[in-house]
Amino acid sequence: MQGKQKDMLARTPRITKVRAASINHRLASPIHYGNWVMTHREFVLVRLDAESGDAGFAYCLSREGPVAEIIRKTIAPVYVGSNIDAPEEIFYRALWSNHATHAAGVGMRALSVVDIAAWDLSAKVAGESISHHLGGINRPPLPATAIVGYPPDIDGQATARQVEELWDRGWRRFKVPIAPTIDLSIERLEAVRSVAPDAWVGFDLNMVLRSAAEVLALERRVRHLRLGWIEDVVPPGDASMVAAIRAGSDTPIAIGDDQGGSYYPEALLQAGSVDVLRIDATTNGGVTRLRQIIRDASEHGVRVAPHMFPHIHSRLMAAFGVEAPIEWGIPGTGVHPMDDALEQPVVRDGLMQPLADAPGFGDLVRRSWIDEQFVNDPDGALDEL
Repeated sequence: MQGKQKDMLARTPRITKVRAASINHRLASPIHYGNWVMTHREFVLVRLDAESGDAGFAYCLSREGPVAEIIRKTIAPVYVGSNIDAPEEIFYRALWSNHATHAAGVGMRALSVVDIAAWDLSAKVAGESISHHLGGINRPPLPATAIVGYPPDIDGQATARQVEELWDRGWRRFKVPIAPTIDLSIERLEAVRSVAPDAWVGFDLNMVLRSAAEVLALERRVRHLRLGWIEDVVPPGDASMVAAIRAGSDTPIAIGDDQGGSYYPEALLQAGSVDVLRIDATTNGGVTRLRQIIRDASEHGVRVAPHMFPHIHSRLMAAFGVEAPIEWGIPGTGVHPMDDALEQPVVRDGLMQPLADAPGFGDLVRRSWIDEQFVNDPDGALDEL
């Protein structure tokens, strides 16, 4: 073997490329959440390549922000050439390279998804699953939540049928999004409770309401349903308003996953705003920040619950030793379509069995599904897959 090749194998591989592709899935039925109308779900797929020939992957929702552009312009230059053995060090170097963009919002979203891909690559180079790579020992079954009631304009009867089918397959937790009207929303919740009287049922307001008074008026109308939580009660930015809602509500309040700014989760925790802190590695700071966020919540006596991305979050919860519910969309309903073609859970009496043990985060890319979508891949992230 030549000396140069021996040297490359002996040292930690460097990152050679950071690439991003946008993947647009057109929804069969538009989703209306107040002024927010979704006709599609756009994901950004990130790929990091190393000298070793390994590649790390991750994906996030773009929420129509310029995630891929930020990755190309301000994040990739920091990562390329860096050794892959310390993803957390690269994360903070990238974070501090552009405070105005990377500290919050779409910039933090872009940095978060690159961080996840970096950890995926680091684990693959080490030949380990991400859970083992992060120090996790056991991979126990975790509570699983099915997102039902999509599209959100289906009626109570149709929503109840979804629940009945899932109940027969072992699911015991269900979350229902707000419908186009409050009356239809309540009808759907009552229908779910009628067919699953002993189930955990959550209600996602998707930030449609704008004041504490509106939320508390609705909470009083659904209080009899014994909901597990009401989620995303108002748009982010006013922790004191959320605290006022929590103080006046008999139903637990959950919020936080679509945030990730410089004062998340500190503002929510300090204000006493939440019963359950919603977390999301794709928006809150990747793998690097998630462990500390979970510690912060624990120190305040607050539970955590991840937002979607079950193939990522179930493995991270195992790594961090956290028994938190993992969310899954019903394939084909438009909840989170990029997950639909990946490994699906086996659920027994409300608990999902561990997903396949594989290097990194396992298989996060299903090329056959991607090829059916509208794709913008100027960097060639999908090349040679």
